[in-house]
Amino acid sequence: MKIRMAQYGILHDHAVGKTRVMKASTDVDLVGICEPDKLARFELKDDSLYEGLNWFSTPQEMLEDETIEAIAVQGRVADNLSFAEQALTNNKHIWLDKPAGDDLKQFEKILSIARQKKRLVQLGYMFRYNTGFQFLLDWANNGRLGHIFSIRARISTGGVNANHWKRWNSTGERQGGIMFILACHLIDIIVALMGRPNRVTPFLRHDGIDYDWFQDNNLVVFEYGTGQAILESTALEVSAGLSRRIEVYGTKGSIVMEPLEPPKLRLCLDADRDGYKKGWQTVNLKARPRYVESLRAFVADIRGQKKPDRSLDHEYTVQETVLRAAGLHE
Repeated sequence: MKIRMAQYGILHDHAVGKTRVMKASTDVDLVGICEPDKLARFELKDDSLYEGLNWFSTPQEMLEDETIEAIAVQGRVADNLSFAEQALTNNKHIWLDKPAGDDLKQFEKILSIARQKKRLVQLGYMFRYNTGFQFLLDWANNGRLGHIFSIRARISTGGVNANHWKRWNSTGERQGGIMFILACHLIDIIVALMGRPNRVTPFLRHDGIDYDWFQDNNLVVFEYGTGQAILESTALEVSAGLSRRIEVYGTKGSIVMEPLEPPKLRLCLDADRDGYKKGWQTVNLKARPRYVESLRAFVADIRGQKKPDRSLDHEYTVQETVLRAAGLHE
């Protein structure tokens, strides 16, 4: 039987992609969309993506429908914690897009409600189901790279437009800039690899011409007891997709992935191991479309077919680290 899902909000940068994969999924019945912003709904409701979909007249119509098991929370970052809390309070599992707002206490409350009601919370970090990152995390976390002592990563964009500026109205977006709204994807990976950092030191700058309030050229250093990670993110880069990269260095080997999508990964080992040779080599990986495996995993979790791939404790640590990197939390 299909999982009945709804979507709360259409103004997140990932909202279109999430709608598309839910519509296409053979495991999901997308029963409708709720968008409280009447202007946004008016501007987008005739888009072919939404053809044939039901639009709820009020949030209550969606939230009080007991046949709906899960809600994809896809509003503005400034609105999503409120949307998520409403959904959980009404016993819905939530597919919550990233980052999880900028109010850590409210997010902690949301996770507490989820634990109390035994509901699922999956954050929308798309790289979790990227084959390159899955290979990297498997090798690093199973000790095949030895002790991880250094990570270098970069994720940038240059495609910021007026629609982004209209939507980017949360404190996190306005104070943490591109480190908050985009680099959070790689903070999720760094935390999965190295855990909670002892110290986070952000260097947030505005070096562009427009929008002098936006921190568009950023770097953050994460310090650990026996290692460090450096993450760069800018909103000013030309053709940024192909230079997105992550480098992971361990005492038994290294992994360098560039670009991240589609993943191109090189592996270096100190000795022959698990079918791979000593020295540098290319690992052939199959690219996956965004969000499809994430939705599939979420549905499997709801059905009790497996345990969630990330714990609620991990989600909290990632969000706390995102806020520290964005200069919003000590």
